[in-house]
Amino acid sequence: MIQPVAVIGAGPFGLSTAAHLRARGIPVRVFGEPMVSWRDHMPAGMLLKSTPAASNFDAPQPGHNLVDYCDAAGIPRLVTDEDIIPVETFIGYGEWFQQKLVPELERVRVVSVDRNKGGGFEIKLDSGELFTARAVVVATGLSGLANLPPELAAAAADGPVPTGPVSHSSQHHDLSGFKGKELIVVGAGQSALETAALAAEAGASVRIVSRGRGRVAFGAAPWEQPKLRPESPFGRAWSLWALSYYPQPYRYLPEQTRHYLVRRVLGPLGAWWLRERFEGKVQVSEVDRIVRAEVANGSPELTVATLGGGTQRLAADHVISATGYRVDIAAMDFLGHELRTQLAVSRGTPKLGAGYVSSVPGVYFTGLPAASSYGPVMRFVCGTEFASPRLAKHLAAAHG
Repeated sequence: MIQPVAVIGAGPFGLSTAAHLRARGIPVRVFGEPMVSWRDHMPAGMLLKSTPAASNFDAPQPGHNLVDYCDAAGIPRLVTDEDIIPVETFIGYGEWFQQKLVPELERVRVVSVDRNKGGGFEIKLDSGELFTARAVVVATGLSGLANLPPELAAAAADGPVPTGPVSHSSQHHDLSGFKGKELIVVGAGQSALETAALAAEAGASVRIVSRGRGRVAFGAAPWEQPKLRPESPFGRAWSLWALSYYPQPYRYLPEQTRHYLVRRVLGPLGAWWLRERFEGKVQVSEVDRIVRAEVANGSPELTVATLGGGTQRLAADHVISATGYRVDIAAMDFLGHELRTQLAVSRGTPKLGAGYVSSVPGVYFTGLPAASSYGPVMRFVCGTEFASPRLAKHLAAAHG
């Protein structure tokens, strides 16, 4: 019996990769809840910052993009850069894609992955099943990678907790519980700004605290984009065009440059359509840094260094850290200890070669963990167009 390939994760990258592997006739087992990060860890009422053209899962055959889903679901087509995608529509699209192209998805959790003596991998599921896979694709998305800055961690002794003084934005699906409360949201990216706007609309008194270079700003509307530059899924600019369509050379850049670009390109910026919902409804404190966070009488208090060189204390009923995600192999505890120690890493992220293969033959990473090797496009759904067919091709050649 031919050993299958195990795909761990059922978000955009996991489902797209599985569809490409299946199209090549490669036996595959796919594990996870479809679109779980989008369904459980994004706020209700959220709208996607990405345009429809940048929100398609890559498929091995036509007929499976967002417009096709809209037609199948009988809802208005989302086509132009001015069309805004509700998160509920995007989740529905992902589930439709899964039912069409990855119908054998197994809604179980992978407990552990270890190498065996035969060159394959022993996979243990939470159902108790143990089986051997010839290759493993890690496509676990944002799971377990929420980033809490050290200065906030001091006020969250047991980690970020939705009901405690400090939490992470990924822990809030329903923001209505903050009605009548004073809320601080730390961050300046789309997640921070939209969380703040949604909480304010739910009746909270909200303050954004943006640190260092993170200034609150919003992107230009589609009709204000420069016309004499090439189009990309993220806007009109030569750099964005190159990073979107030609990320192959990215992994040859110096380590420091690669990590810098992942952080800074397509960095903190609110969507053009969010400005009117934000300005005048949310207070903004742009500070040099957060010095410390403390808890007084059960409520958090931040001491911040101001841009003018002084300090200021900011109190609230709760602090939400909307500070994104940080890839760290050590946090992927389903990977066996021995396997993790054999993976070459760069600042906690896996070093990937051609076809998204790691330093351990047969172990592949796609999505956010691949960004330090293939660039910032891997942080976005449209990265499936580059990653999925190349990963499937390499895996087929190496393990066919």
